[in-house]
Amino acid sequence: MLFPTTLVGSYVQPDWLIDRARLANRFPPRVRARELWRVSEPRLAEAQDDATVLAIMAQEAAGLDILTDGEIRRESYSNRFATALEGIDLDNPGSALDRSGHANPVPRIVGPIKRKRPVAVDDLLFLKRHTARTVKMTVPGPFTMSQQAQNDHYPSPAEAAMDYAVAVNEEIRDLFAAGADIVQIDEPYLQARPEKAGEYGLAALNRALEGVEGTTAVHICFGYAAIIHERPSGYSFLTQLNDCGCDQISIETAQSQLDCSVLSGLPGKKIMLGVLDLSDMTVETPETVAGRIRRALPHVPAGDIVVAPDCGMKYLPREVALGKMKAMVAGAELMRKEIGG
Repeated sequence: MLFPTTLVGSYVQPDWLIDRARLANRFPPRVRARELWRVSEPRLAEAQDDATVLAIMAQEAAGLDILTDGEIRRESYSNRFATALEGIDLDNPGSALDRSGHANPVPRIVGPIKRKRPVAVDDLLFLKRHTARTVKMTVPGPFTMSQQAQNDHYPSPAEAAMDYAVAVNEEIRDLFAAGADIVQIDEPYLQARPEKAGEYGLAALNRALEGVEGTTAVHICFGYAAIIHERPSGYSFLTQLNDCGCDQISIETAQSQLDCSVLSGLPGKKIMLGVLDLSDMTVETPETVAGRIRRALPHVPAGDIVVAPDCGMKYLPREVALGKMKAMVAGAELMRKEIGG
């Protein structure tokens, strides 16, 4: 199929499950933030399951081809995995600057980073029980997690990133063994800190992908539109990912109005093309979505494009998110008819 559609990862968590106003008025949590949940611990897992089913049904109703679990059980894209690792002092967090330049509580590394158990395999199995469509799971990237931590153990941040990479690699292997069709690694800090990304970020990412058999993607963005309002006109770290061992690169183009000619520098990759502007609560028309897909076609073969939002839909109102997904699917269908696929 030309132009298959998918989410980057997250969908909207309902307000009966999580305090969305409180979530929106803070930076994405790097340590656990249990105070965000509206449901008490004895019934929280059941409530998260129910909300995940709703997220799956919404994606199916919109007509998406590749489904995620909506990351409904997560307080942020990274903290659920990052705080499940050995070597972290959960009771005494550290502090680090977020990509916005503000200090944020973060995991404090006090020993060797190791994965104690699979973190997202049960979530994958739940997703597979509730849909027959192609499924994708997301994991935070090793470089990003190393930037979202206070290192009180390793001689260098590069060494910490490499141990994070080993943990991510183990998780990815278990996800594919459990039946994932695609695994996406979220690495937004490659864009936020390009110098360090060049020094050891790409190496850590490749270590996370080492020996992995299955379709892999890497998501790199400018940050959640609800948190980071100003967009640069181009990526500071993108074409370097052509040397990454992944199959797909997920980028945003809608809000930033990215010059898609840069995609010519990724000839070996499929492109997960962000075509939904998540800073704008107006639902795009299918024609707008088609136009954003069309901008990439001089630089990427039609068969190498996967259609997606710019970033996670976590902060959108549910009715806006559903409308945007439907528009994305309709826009992709317009382009299939135009191309003749």
